[in-house]
Amino acid sequence: MSAVQNVLVIGAGAAGTATAILLAEAGVSVDVAEAKPDVAALGSGITLQGNALRVLHRLGVWDRVLAAGYAYDTLGLRAPDPEGTLLVELTELRTGGPELPANLGMFRPELARILVERAAAAGANIRFGVSPVALTSDEHGVDVEFSTGAAARYDLVVGADGIRSWTRRALGIDVEPRPTGMGIWRVFAARPDSITRTDLYYGGPSYIAGYCPTSEDTLYAYLVEAGHDRSGLSPDEQLSTMRELAAAYHGPWDEIRAAMTDSGRINYATFETHVIDGPWNRGRVVLIGDAAHSCPPTLAQGCAQALEDATVLAEVLLAHERVSDALWDEFTRRRLPRAKDVVESSVQLGQWLLDGVPGDVPGLMTRISELLAEPA
Repeated sequence: MSAVQNVLVIGAGAAGTATAILLAEAGVSVDVAEAKPDVAALGSGITLQGNALRVLHRLGVWDRVLAAGYAYDTLGLRAPDPEGTLLVELTELRTGGPELPANLGMFRPELARILVERAAAAGANIRFGVSPVALTSDEHGVDVEFSTGAAARYDLVVGADGIRSWTRRALGIDVEPRPTGMGIWRVFAARPDSITRTDLYYGGPSYIAGYCPTSEDTLYAYLVEAGHDRSGLSPDEQLSTMRELAAAYHGPWDEIRAAMTDSGRINYATFETHVIDGPWNRGRVVLIGDAAHSCPPTLAQGCAQALEDATVLAEVLLAHERVSDALWDEFTRRRLPRAKDVVESSVQLGQWLLDGVPGDVPGLMTRISELLAEPA
């Protein structure tokens, strides 16, 4: 028998929907409350490494994800010279297992839609435009009041509500994301035939210039710079700024830059990071995904770590007969060290670039890949 019979999941992102799928399929009654009217409304592209693909396969959405995205196994490194010279092509470790590709790029809103539809099909009750406004927890459950005026009681509440987590603050956990000193420009654009994998350029006016195919027809490209307050730029100014930075990169970037004409496809964000360095639960309320830990995208592990959180949480809830210290100790032991290592390694990669220090990037990336090849 599961430790819980009815669960509220706050947030319908990757962590929340994955939790809902796994619990609902096991017969647990699951409500999902999502403050946004539609989780698939925003976003550009996302890179999913093998450990994320392993979870998506387990969730029963792999065939749809593969059809919607673009799979590849190699990584190219190019020079920021007038030709965009290819320096080396690396075969990446298939961290999800030999039957899955090393990487898959896709349109982030499409992944969100697939996961929401799968959660609903599994039996989860998903409500959009609804958020909690109060939590009252005791030894046996959690009373929740919602923005609609409704109230309900649950055996467990899962806070999967992102980096600005309302749940984290409601629990009184005084851990907030901090900027790392970097920012990233992203554009969603047409995919030239020449781009069949991710290539990275180090140096030039940006720390990193890269791109990732997201389907047969599309890609997202990105430029990582020192963090700036770009909030005052109009959409046209954002487009102009990104085009100016991209002008230093050539080879396939010449085709990408030529396709950068729609200011509505540009976005900018600063890198932030945090880890709750201790148990992620307070009684019968637990945080997962970006609510518990966030890492800059230098290792492309944000979504993957959220999916791993969901998998392990569902496993321990279904394996234990009651919510207990033993359950939470197992969850913490399996998730905290791994997620913390990934976050700290992601930050370290960026810090080496900020400091101009030639750190052991290949060594760090190899170590993390070997770690992630083992299931969480």
